[in-house]
Amino acid sequence: MMRFDFLCKIGFLFIWRSWRSTLALAIMVFSAVTALVFLSALAVGTNDAMIRNSVGLFSGHITAEDLSQNLGRDELNVDGVDGVLIREKRSIWLSHHDEMITAVLLGVNPSDERRHTALWKKTVRGRYLELGEPALYVSQAVATKLNVSVGDLVQIGFKPGSTVAEWVVCGIYQTGISYLDNGLAFCPMEVFPASNFGRSASVFLADGTDCDRILATYRELRSTSEFRAWTDFMPDLKQLIDLNFVSMGIVMVLVFGIVSIGISCAFVIFILKNLREHGIMKSMGILPLEAVLLLVTQVAVLTLGASIAGDVAGALAVSGFARIGIDLTAFTSHNQYFVVSGIIYPRLTFYSLFWPPVLAMVFGLLAAVWPSVFVIRKKAADILRAI
Repeated sequence: MMRFDFLCKIGFLFIWRSWRSTLALAIMVFSAVTALVFLSALAVGTNDAMIRNSVGLFSGHITAEDLSQNLGRDELNVDGVDGVLIREKRSIWLSHHDEMITAVLLGVNPSDERRHTALWKKTVRGRYLELGEPALYVSQAVATKLNVSVGDLVQIGFKPGSTVAEWVVCGIYQTGISYLDNGLAFCPMEVFPASNFGRSASVFLADGTDCDRILATYRELRSTSEFRAWTDFMPDLKQLIDLNFVSMGIVMVLVFGIVSIGISCAFVIFILKNLREHGIMKSMGILPLEAVLLLVTQVAVLTLGASIAGDVAGALAVSGFARIGIDLTAFTSHNQYFVVSGIIYPRLTFYSLFWPPVLAMVFGLLAAVWPSVFVIRKKAADILRAI
């Protein structure tokens, strides 16, 4: 049995002698790995952008409805939490002249909302709320139903025909998301007409914080409040992210499947080109297993070198675009998952760096099967007789 280092040396000399063909194959593998590292990082960045847009608009990463009175911002502001928004909530009646509708009024802290949410950026007329200002910030749908505009007075009551306050409309917003655009109105918490009626909390996490860990911490609190992660109240987004990963996996398999066919065909050509040498080695007593190892070594050396180079090139490309981002606003302007920003920042993960080169090696080794069978089936006498 030949020594493995000797087989590696012979294999390297074979591919070096056909350096033009080797270079072409290496470029093919290099390009595939580089592109898939970048595309998988872009897919991760797209998922990050959809989560960031969805939770950053209003809801937060974790929400709690009917928040217990014994829980405040300090109790919820644990390690890994970037911000906690406490909101008062109750159903009201809004009326203007002959128009009357029911809505949900939310009492908020305007400065905190500006810091952690992007709802105020969706203002289409007027402006956002100011601290302690007796004013309403309503959706476009509510404004249309009441036939009001910025500066108009709206009566607020707890039942039809009653009035507990009359406030001016300071701003009108539109997000394109149903649950935010229908039946909601906002006011500063200081002027909320009924305190301790219903409280909710929205928790915003720092980048890289494990949402499950924060949920586990909250559930250990002595509270009847139910905390839910964004994956629970936005299951469609969770499924879309999972689908992105599955789709990316399919793309990787298809790409390297095609690349492996090219490698396999090229190595059959290598064998035909070096058929005399293979015949001589067979006549010298090289075993079929050694012939297979020789071919596998050649494929492995070529694929490994090209894969490592492609991995590095892909990582460098991702690091460059991760700083400036890729602006896809023109293609996402009507997408609810990009309602805040259409800029995507590719992000490298273990998935992005590990799987493209690993799949390249796996499919590269599979590509050695056909050439190996071709060599094994050829007898030394037939090869030498044909020369």
